[in-house]
Amino acid sequence: MNDRALLPTIDALKDQAKRLRATLEASGTPTSHSRSLELLSHQHGFKNWNTLHAALGNRPPERSLMIGQRVNGHYLGQYFEGEVIGVQNLAQSNKYRVTFVFDDAVDVVTFEGMSNFRKRVSCVIGSDGTTVEKTSDGRPQLYLNT
Repeated sequence: MNDRALLPTIDALKDQAKRLRATLEASGTPTSHSRSLELLSHQHGFKNWNTLHAALGNRPPERSLMIGQRVNGHYLGQYFEGEVIGVQNLAQSNKYRVTFVFDDAVDVVTFEGMSNFRKRVSCVIGSDGTTVEKTSDGRPQLYLNT
């Protein structure tokens, strides 16, 4: 595999190694925690645990969002401040489905004489705090300020 963006965190890999070790021992094959870490490393396409650990350690830090967290950014070109009211980690990816409630409704229509206000928005964002979906001018639909 060896795609760092799809790898679990170090803590998640250590938990997997513990479960692997318990399963192997239950089936009559005692193994050490170190060996189970090495086996997991091979499954993910790395030479050994040290190589996998180094690859994970060199990943850019992920933006962590929690329910109740205050955020600000831009949605469809409009500045917003609001609160995170839902976060769901999407399986096998570095993406999250996040639901925000804005303090003040945002007008998402740019045409004069027409308005459409949104106060609650759900979108899929990456660990960089931007949506994969783009506006017609190529900018992310939503991006969070750091």
